[in-house]
Order: sequence, then structure tokens, then C-alpha cells
Amino acid sequence: MEIFSHFADVLLPLPVSGPYTYGIPLPLLTSVITGGRVVVQFGKRKIYTALVLKIHKIPPGEYAPKPIISVLDDQPIVNEKQLRFWKWIAEYYMCHEGEVMNAALPSALKLASESRIILNPVSETDPASLNERELLLFETLLNRKRIEVAEASRILDQQKIIPLIKTMLEKGIILMDEELSDKYKVKTVTFVELTDDYQQNEIKFKPLFDSLEKKAKKQLDVVMSFLVLSKFGSGATEPVTKSALLKNSGASPAALDGLVKKNVFRITEQKQDWGEKNDPGLSAGAIQLTTSQETGLEQIHKAFEEKDIVLLHGVTSSGKTELYMKCIQEVIDRGQQVLFLLPEIALTTQIVTRLKKYFGSRIGVYHSRFNENERVEVWNKVLKAGRNNENQPFDIVLGARSAIFLPFADLGLVIVDEEHDSSYKQYDPAPRYHARDSALYLAHLHGAKAILGSATPSVESYFNTRQGKYALVELNERYGNMELPEVEVVDIRSEMHRKKMQSHFSSVLIRQIESALENHEQSIIFQNRRGFSLRLECDACNWMPSCKNCDVTLVYHKAKDMLICHYCGYTTQIPAICPSCRGTSLKMKGFGTEKVEEDLSIIFPKARIERMDMDTTRSRFAHQKIIDDLEQNRIDILVGTQMVTKGLDFENVSTVSILNADNMITFPDFRATERSYQLMAQVSGRSGRKNKRGKVIIQAYNTKHPVIQQVVKNDYKSMFEWQLLDRRKFKYPPFYRLIQIRVKHKDQKIVNLAAADLARRLKIVFGVRILGPEYPLVSRIMNYYLKQILFKIEKDLSSTQMKTKLAKVIEEFYQTKLWGPVRIIIDVDPQ
Repeated sequence: MEIFSHFADVLLPLPVSGPYTYGIPLPLLTSVITGGRVVVQFGKRKIYTALVLKIHKIPPGEYAPKPIISVLDDQPIVNEKQLRFWKWIAEYYMCHEGEVMNAALPSALKLASESRIILNPVSETDPASLNERELLLFETLLNRKRIEVAEASRILDQQKIIPLIKTMLEKGIILMDEELSDKYKVKTVTFVELTDDYQQNEIKFKPLFDSLEKKAKKQLDVVMSFLVLSKFGSGATEPVTKSALLKNSGASPAALDGLVKKNVFRITEQKQDWGEKNDPGLSAGAIQLTTSQETGLEQIHKAFEEKDIVLLHGVTSSGKTELYMKCIQEVIDRGQQVLFLLPEIALTTQIVTRLKKYFGSRIGVYHSRFNENERVEVWNKVLKAGRNNENQPFDIVLGARSAIFLPFADLGLVIVDEEHDSSYKQYDPAPRYHARDSALYLAHLHGAKAILGSATPSVESYFNTRQGKYALVELNERYGNMELPEVEVVDIRSEMHRKKMQSHFSSVLIRQIESALENHEQSIIFQNRRGFSLRLECDACNWMPSCKNCDVTLVYHKAKDMLICHYCGYTTQIPAICPSCRGTSLKMKGFGTEKVEEDLSIIFPKARIERMDMDTTRSRFAHQKIIDDLEQNRIDILVGTQMVTKGLDFENVSTVSILNADNMITFPDFRATERSYQLMAQVSGRSGRKNKRGKVIIQAYNTKHPVIQQVVKNDYKSMFEWQLLDRRKFKYPPFYRLIQIRVKHKDQKIVNLAAADLARRLKIVFGVRILGPEYPLVSRIMNYYLKQILFKIEKDLSSTQMKTKLAKVIEEFYQTKLWGPVRIIIDVDPQ
């Protein structure tokens, strides 16, 4: 057995308890560093990339340590504050640190024996440039689409395979299979350059022109266009892209290829990243604030003297972004970093464009639509901000919830825009964290200030201002003193009785859309369900097709002509007859965005109509295209789900409609009223952005419902006070903390027995704080049955102590061998 003088505690990206101790072989003793990655064997055969937490001389007492196989980093890829942050998330959200690590690190930094590798489809690797082992792996991949890392290790007869794979990744020869699933394509721009012969010998152009004039006039056009675009001979030559050259010359790629073969031009590929584009032409100091904004900025500065967190409550279009930019400028002028969180990828496009004008290449963007190489690139550039000898770090990071995990060295400000949005909550897999709350703790770790911004703050955040935990700054005027939109509520029942409804549109809405089209204005139609029909139903026996894997009805999608499950993705054809009664009276019931889009195209055949929902925005740049088209007035009517409600700014939108407000309000959830208000108020705010008062039409059956009236009056405070009364009475946040415990298994009987046993054990310890077990709204998903238990904790009790007791009860529960296969899912602060 190998004897070690030094040991390393390492963290594995797995749901296992605590770090594991490995021995450091003598040849690696000077290479292993805290915060760097090493390759270790875990179990009998599995190889993983682990993160070094601590180096010491104390061997583990319970087991003989295995040796570290190899070292991947000569500098740390994480910092000490990050590790403290991960530990807090694991403790607060009751998960393993390895699960946090797995969520935090980009996949390209987590090589493992079951990871699969492929050849980079855009690499132009010269086999002659490869060493013997690289060549063997390269040739293997030429013959096979993909292989696992463990298999590559066997083929090369080399246990220390991961350093070789890391080198080939860095050279761009191979990719991880995860990148292929993201349709990986290197972000490059193709440039055209003159070869050295033509750059240095201008006299060579005359015979070239003579030759092309006689034989290849298209090629002559290409050369002439290049000389104009590059300003050749002016002493200030400019680079020319291939796309610009072909567009300007009107020639085909074949003409350019011919000139490359004649050694006139050479083609080069240059990788583009966020840091290489859009140098700022302006300074944030040039932003002119309104009187209301000036007052708001002064209040933020004053609030930061006493509080670390400010809730910026500004009506829609009040100009919160300008205040953010002013605060960002102050922080980066001090040499600190800024984290700017947004709830949706759709929002990043517009905000990035606005911020780039002032901060240029100092902004890094980080979200799940980026491929793995791009995420690693952003990770490294954020890491550089903590190393003074590095150039071009990102000191402003804008992203969705996963951006909280980046390796910030010195955060000075955290901004959480649209802080009320439920998209900040991670549901599956663990860690089930809330990015807003986690970002506030991250700010605390760095001693940074935080701004939470929203036109419709969460009840919890607004309550914290009442308790003195947060400072409150309000912006009650729209930018440029624009009026808030006029809100009209239409009674669907009355319209149907008078036979004025056309499909799902009231006569009031039809007239308003017609008026908008006549005035060359745009409309947004909000329907919070995607698909064509929400269900298929037999009129004779009420049979409805349901998913074979989940306890939900299937939704009809006309574009695919399929019934689809929105939980597991199961699809099936529409049956010709009812399988229950053999009848033929199968009817579509309910409607989604797809149906709304189709019906609008029939009523307004000349209108340009687009849809923005999960189905139309699956590809990476789909959000961007729809937003660009709306901004450029290439869309007359946009139909969408929640995506259209979130902070998008379009100056020509005059009409907004909410088609069925009742669906949101009656949803069985204690947050339904709050969320309904937020959604309706937010989508209303997309109307009347500039020069003209907008119009909002809310269609509902229960037009007198309090939340609809609160939206009409833009009365957030009434909604807030109403919710506080209910939540105090029924013991919900912000007066109580919630922990949801789900029991999951493929056998319904086992789920019932296990949930009952767990609830019994919990009630012995926690008493009436435990509710359930009960079936959730959807009690079976992907063939797993579910039961849930709700744990309510008073705010004045220590949640840490309660979680410790809860963990102990669950540990004792698992000591019953019968419950070994049962999975328990803990969700702290469920949304």
C-alpha cells in the first residue's frame, strides 16, 4: 500500500456526504493546489474531476486513501468565497455540496469517466501535428461518432487519460458530447486578407486585373470590392469580413474560392467573444436622469449608508435601468465587480444592448443557452478580475440564475431585476436554490450592496422593507411623465350572451386591435398556456387522453399535429374514435397560444403575427429574432406566454390584452393572487411606452374579483395588505418559512406507506407544524408517484436547528431497509 506524507480533501460533483480524502503522490506534491482540479478514482472504476478544498498531513481514519491520479490546474479555478458560498447553499437548501459543485461548474470543467467525447466538427486539425496518443484518439473518433472517457482510457491503455483530453479540448480538436446537444458551433468570423505577395507588391495587381477582365469578371468585382472596403493603400487598412465582401461585390463564394486558389487572398477565422465587441461610445455619466430618477438615485445612495439592501419599487417604464447603470459605473470605478441578474434569457438581449453602449467589453453574459466552451470562457474572464496581471477581465456579469456561481473576486454590487419572478427558483435537480435570496447572501459574503428591482415586488421583499430589513426607494412616475395605460375589463360572459365574441376575442379587443393596425401600432396578446388545445374530450362519455407516464391530460399542438405531455414530452396521435365509448364526438376544449395565433390570422389576415412561447424559442437565437422583429416593426401582433410580461421595452406597442384572467386567479396555490397581480400588471406595463397612452384589455368572467380591480387601479399596496391578512391567518410566508418534502417511488403503494411513516415520524418531533401527506396536483410524473408533506416553521424559530432535526428524522427513516429505494426530495422555500 502506498504511503503518503500529504493528503487532500476533495469535493466530487456527486450527491455524496462531505469531502473525501486522497493521498498526494510525491511527484504531484508541488502541483496540487487548493481550489484547483485533480483527477481521482471514486468507487471501483469511475474516474472524476474533483476540486481540492484543503491540503494537510492527517490521513483519514476510516479508510485507506486512494492516490490522486493527476493534476489539471496550475492556478485555482474557484476562490475561497465561492467555496463558502457553496457551503451555505448546501446547508440552507439541504443538499450536498457536490450537488452545488455540479450545478456551479460548467460541464467542460467536470470531466468524468462516463463523459463522452466527440471530434470538433469545425476543427481543421492536421494529424501530423498530433503526438502518438493524440493521433490514436483522433483516428478512433474518425471511425466512431463518440466514445466515453473510460473507453478512451482502455483504448490508449492509459489510466491518466483526462489530462490528455483536457489538452485536446484546449486545442479545439475534440468536444464533450454535452456541447453537441447544444448544437455547438464555434463563434467565429471569417476574414479575407491579401496574401503577402499582393500586400507587398502593388505592381502585381495590373497583370491580375488584365487577366480577370478577360476571363473572370466576377472575380474582378471581388478584388475591386476588397480594395474599397479595406481602404487599401490609405495607410489605415481595415479588416474585411467574408460576408461583407460577398454582399458588396454581389459575387458567389465560388468566385472568392477561385481567388484563394490563385493565391490572391487567404481566409482566416477569428474567434469572437463578448469581450471583443462593442467598445463603449458613451460613459454612464452621460445618462440624463429625470427629476424623479435623480431623487431615486439620491435615495439609493442615502439608503446604502444604513442598509445593504434596497428594494427599488418603480412603476413599469419608470427608468430603473438608468439608475442601475449609474450605480454600476460608481462600483466599477472603484475597481469592483457587479452581478446583474435577470429572470429570463429573453431579457438579456435587450439589456445587454443597452449596457454595451456604456460599458462595452467589460460585460460578460452567462446563461444556459451558451455552449460549454463559451461558459468556460466567461468563467475564466471573471476569474481574471482577481488577478492583477491579467487583461480584459469581466467586471460586470449579466445573466440568469446560474450566474451567481461565477468566481467573483470582489463584488461591489448585486442587482436582481424583476426580483419577484418565480424563474429565479431552481426546481430540479438539486440544489433547489432561489437565485435572488442566494445572491443576497453572496453580496453579504463580499460586503457588497444589493438592489432588488421590480414594479410588482414579491410580498416577502416588500414585507422586509416594513420590518426595516431592506430600504425602500420608490419611483412613481413613468419616464418622460408618460401616463400609465388605460385598463378596461371586459365581461366574457356578457359578450358571449350578446354573441359578440369572435373565437376568444371580445368585440372591444377586436376594435382595439383594428385601431392599432390602422395606426401602424403593435399589440401584445397574453395567454398563459402554450399549445393549440388544452385537452381533447369526448362529448359522449367525457373521456380525455392522458399521458401514459404522468397523471395529466395531453395538450394538442397543431404545428406537430400531436398530443403532447408538457411534463415528460410523451407524444401520441389523435385517435380517430373514442377508445372508451367508440364514439366520434371528440372535441377540442380550452385554448393555448398556438390556437390564439391561428384565430388572429383568420380575423386579421393581413397582420404580421408571431408567437413567443417555449415552443417557438427553443433555439439559441429565437428570443433575439422575435425581439428584433418587434423592435423593427416587422410584427404587428405578438402572442405569448409569461415571456412577454417580463421587462421588455417596445416603444410602438399601444395595445395589450389578457385573454382569460380567471385561469391565473383560481389556481390552487397560496401565491396565486400575488402572481396574478404581478403577471397582469407586468404585461400591462408593455403598453404605451412612448408618446401615447396605451390601452390594456383584461377579459374575465369574474370582473369584480379584487385582484383585477387592483390591477385596474395600479394599487399594489392594497394587494399587499390583503395578502398579509390571508398569510398571517393561514401561516404562510412572510410569517412562516416553508419546507416541502416529497416522497417519490414507482410503486404507488410504497409511496403511500413511506409517506405515512415519514409524516408520523415528523409529527412526533414537530407536531402541528407538519401537514400531510397529500397528493400534489400532479401525483405521477415520468412513472414516479409523488406524495408531499409541508413543514411550516415560525419566523422566530431557528431554521438551522429545525433543518438539523429534519435531517436527523430523514436519516432515521432511511434506516428502515424497506424505504431504501424511496427517494425523498427536500425543497426549502418552495415557490
